Amino acid sequence: MTTAADATADATTRTGATPRRICLALPTNRACAPAVTAIGGEAAYAARKFGVEVHLVVLDSSTSGEFAEHAAALAALPPAPRVVVHHLDEERQRDFLRATVERSGLAKPELLLELMLPAALSYGACTNRAFLVAAALGCASVHRRDSDSRYQEFAGRPAYPVHHELAALGRPAAEVADSVDAVELDPSHAAKPVTMAAASFIGEMSVDIEDMRGTDLDAYLEVVGLWAPADWPAERKRELAAESFLGAGTEPFTGDRTLLSLVDPMRVDMCNIAFHRVHEQVPLPPATDTIGSDYFLIHLVPDSTLPGVLHNRHIVNYYTGERRTDAGFLAYQLRFVKFFLSMLYFNAVYDRMGAAGEALLDTGYRVRADVVARYVRESAGLDRTENAERLDVVDRCYRALGGRYAAVADEVAARRERLLDEAQQDAADFALLIEGWGDLVAAARATGLPVRTNG
Repeated sequence: MTTAADATADATTRTGATPRRICLALPTNRACAPAVTAIGGEAAYAARKFGVEVHLVVLDSSTSGEFAEHAAALAALPPAPRVVVHHLDEERQRDFLRATVERSGLAKPELLLELMLPAALSYGACTNRAFLVAAALGCASVHRRDSDSRYQEFAGRPAYPVHHELAALGRPAAEVADSVDAVELDPSHAAKPVTMAAASFIGEMSVDIEDMRGTDLDAYLEVVGLWAPADWPAERKRELAAESFLGAGTEPFTGDRTLLSLVDPMRVDMCNIAFHRVHEQVPLPPATDTIGSDYFLIHLVPDSTLPGVLHNRHIVNYYTGERRTDAGFLAYQLRFVKFFLSMLYFNAVYDRMGAAGEALLDTGYRVRADVVARYVRESAGLDRTENAERLDVVDRCYRALGGRYAAVADEVAARRERLLDEAQQDAADFALLIEGWGDLVAAARATGLPVRTNG
């Protein structure tokens, strides 16, 4: 049987055509040499199996010592044809971004640079940088992995997600339908390109709240339910909380299963995802110190009726030691609280995107970024009473949990108005970034990025 991967590689070999370029991206701010080595293996697999040119991009915000460890891990990778390595520290990232912003000619260049490379942690911004680097390298798709995760193994080999990503991305859904295990896609979407391919994770929860769940389940369900729209009934919020952040559970990989559909955002995770072209049309929210700031596209793709493939090559998630320290716990819980506050704005945007559906696309199946930007900008004017009430629930529940949670409650209370202001400003900043994103992508493509080849 000839697979989609075999057909792609064979066609490239026969015609001598220039291989398709893809970006396999690993953003990191921590020591993760094993993850660097592992993603190098995935890059080599993708190039060998699919005949593509893989640009392995490590966006490295770690310390100088950790950067050196990562550089050594990259240098030690076996030579691999069609694998090109880019290891960018923050200085090199900033140089590229500054040149790109200046070339774009957009207003407020310093603000745009700050939104792309903020001083504080930003899950959305680090991925946006990967999107622009991919554009500079001429890559049609971006395949994102995380530094605190690893691949499962099956039959003695890693179960690389890129296998299903490259088999489907960019092809019309009608073609992909013949090579997946199941189809739950209305025929009206058959001509649209598969725009997202993703799976989830197994192992520890994606959000570090297992201790809360074990300490007081009622408090856990009430707190986690804060990311639901405020007008949902209590029972529906509890149901959402009960299934949130668990990924695909704990069952290990035993064989491939693939589904072509409008992919349910609750069934995928940003540690295990790939996008085709849509990331050049709309970026991710650049909010700082906010978990979930990288979730936006997993809603936009199905809301706009763009097809995706859901597979089961789940990545294994684990926690780093830093999260277990008092300082790490406090920082993480504050990011969790800011996630709840961001949902006032995102829930409103998701509702409007879902109602718009296919109207979010132009005739070429591109997302109408101006419409999305308008939804986000208008959300920034919402009344903040709902968010004040969210903070009241956090205060009550965290104080009841006691211990380190009570210390988080004290910190949230001290920052209350600032947190409310930041969440509102984050929405306005995101609208600004969407409005300029097309110009930034074009400027990145024109700016380019020097290549350093491995193999």
